Parts: sequence; structure tokens; C-alpha cells
Amino acid sequence: MTSPTRTVLVVNSGSSSLKCQLIDPDSGASLADGTVERIGEDSALAGVSAGEREARRDGPAIVDHEAALRTTFDLLEEVGTSLDAVNLVAVGHRAVHGGRSFYQPTPVTDELIAKMHELSPLAPLHNPPGVLGMEVARKILPDLPHIAVFDTAFFHDLPAASATYAIDRDVAEQWHIRRYGFHGTSHKYVSEQAAVFLDQPLASLNQIVLHLGNGASASAIAGGRPVDTSMGLTPLEGLVMGTRPGDIDPGIIFYLARTAKMSIDEIDEMLNRRSGVFGLGGEIDFRELHKQIGSGDTAAQLAYDVYIHRLRKYIGAYLALLGNTDVVVFTAGVGENDASVRRDALAGLTGLGIELDVHLNASPGHTARRVSADDSPTTVLVIPTNEELAIARDCIAVLTAER
Repeated sequence: MTSPTRTVLVVNSGSSSLKCQLIDPDSGASLADGTVERIGEDSALAGVSAGEREARRDGPAIVDHEAALRTTFDLLEEVGTSLDAVNLVAVGHRAVHGGRSFYQPTPVTDELIAKMHELSPLAPLHNPPGVLGMEVARKILPDLPHIAVFDTAFFHDLPAASATYAIDRDVAEQWHIRRYGFHGTSHKYVSEQAAVFLDQPLASLNQIVLHLGNGASASAIAGGRPVDTSMGLTPLEGLVMGTRPGDIDPGIIFYLARTAKMSIDEIDEMLNRRSGVFGLGGEIDFRELHKQIGSGDTAAQLAYDVYIHRLRKYIGAYLALLGNTDVVVFTAGVGENDASVRRDALAGLTGLGIELDVHLNASPGHTARRVSADDSPTTVLVIPTNEELAIARDCIAVLTAER
């Protein structure tokens, strides 16, 4: 195997999972990717693929994240992609919440890790496992630079009117309460790729980007700079998601605490893991949801209708906010692959300058593509996101700046 000029290992650490990808940031090629699931359980799933070669270990327990990363490296050896042979120059870490402190790709140090622990209350499901991934990777690969890339960074400079919640300003200041936004790495990457696809300057485009996966978020981007986004202090706000409700009346929380006698932890668990499409329809996979709708399941139909209703509200709001919208972009698992969601989200918007091409929208594809009608004033695109590549390139930018 011919070694690329340089590679970056991108690590995304979850509470019971670990995902890694080896990327050549110059060509954009993925050399290998690996996933370990069910860490700390009685049995685990681990797999690595590199081109047409695959290696798997199913069954034996993987006790912790350090064992998961070492298992991944062993599997990389099995598929012929030794870290020693690929000129690994950095390890990039996906970090969810940077608070006010971190809004640029940042070298991982003891001080950063300590600060990330302090920020954990802002993203209790995401920051702790992310920090764990950093600690483990630094232990195993101590001689490489480790760089954290924050989901919130792209939205750091939101206009004050967008970032500010209308609550007691002294309380907000003391506890750092503002709209931070998430999926920023994806929104930035996809909006830039839309400009490349259209062969137009990024600065000339007003875009609505819809990142629709298990987590879902929308952004309004004017000339490459975000002016609003749907997620807020935490990833709970905004669109209906796989297991999260998005926007709700905050009074619901007080009502459940006082009347239903639910604890804060119980409410937190419900809102993060038992709400959204899953909470309404009992299913998180949209392919299965469509099957249930086809069989006449009214709960699944309602879940889908609520999802689309909220999505259309945000699209309408951002059309008004931008004034003139050049591009609407769909990305992430649902956005890229579910033609029905795209169709229903934009149905009846011809008067607002958006018209899909029915056949283009229904045609499957895995690359960037236009799905709007030729005469649609607003172009509708499907752009596959690639957060790992964006993280890898951010790492290289940090290394270059340090020279």
C-alpha cells in the first residue's frame, strides 16, 4: 500500500461506543474506519474496514474505551493499515460543547480537559465521553498532537439577537446561558461544499442548511456566516429529533416535577432518550417508520407529521430571516436518504421560490446533487456531510499555524 503524504486519526467517543477514521486530509480519502459498540457490556461489537478488507470481533467483552481503541488498532493491523505505515501526523477529536471558551480547533492539553469537565453540565451526554476519548488516545498515542474540534465553534459569533435568550441577563451572564448551536462542523462543511457544487463564491450565497439525522438541526447562513441556528444552550432545542423533542414549552418541565412528581433526572432522561420520533412512534429508524405508516400505524403517522410540521416552521422562519434564500441544503442520514422527508418539508412552497423536481428528488444517490426544478429560484441540494474530513483538515490547519 502506498503511503499518503500524511493522515489524521479522527476519534468520536460516545458513552458506550468509539468511532475512528483514518483520513488523508489532502485528498479527502478515508483510508479506514472502525467502530466499537457496547463498551463495558458483557459482549461487544468491533469492526474495521479499509477498502475491500474488513476485520471484525464480535462477542468478547471490551471493558473500557482504552481497550476499545487498542482493539481498533489491532484490527487496523489485520486489514493491512498499520498506523506506523500511514504517516499519522495528528489525532482529531470531535468535541461537542466548547462553551464560551473554545471556538477554534484547539490542542488537547491537561488544561483543556479540565475545562471540558467543567463544561459537562452543558452537554452531560456528550462531553464526558468525549473527554474520555481524549484521555485514552493521549495515553496510547502520547507523541502525537491531539486537537479538539468543537461542534459549537461555527456558531460562536451568532448575532446577539439570535444568541441571546430573553431571561434575566445577570443570571444568563453568571451561568453562561446563550444559544451555542451544535452540528457546527457539519453546517460549515456542507455550506462550503454547496458553494463548490454551484461554482459560486460562498460569500455570495444565502443558505438554509438542514442537518437531519438522529440529532437534527437547522441553520440560516448568510455569506458563509451563520445568522441563526435551531439548537441552543444544549442539543435539546429546535427540530424534532430521533429521541429528543426539540422546542417545548419549558412549563412542561415544572408541571411534571410538581404534578407528576418526576425528578429532574427522570425528566432529563425522558427528554433526551424517550422523546422525539421515538417517543411518539416507538421507532427511531425512518425506514422502519415509513413501513409502519404504510401498515396503517397512526402513532407512526403522527410522529412523522409532527417531525415535518416543525421542520417546515423552521424553514419558513429562516426564509423570512434571510430575506432572499439562494440554496436549501439537506444533509445527514435522513436528509441525504429520505426523499419523502425532503418532498414533504418543501411541499407547497412554490410561491416562496422553492420547487422540487419530483424525479430528481426520488432518485437515490450518494454524492452531491441538485433536486430542485430547473426553474426554481431557490436551488435545493443534497450534500453528504463529512464531519471527519472537516475535523482532519482543521487539525492540519492548526499544525500549519504552529510552524
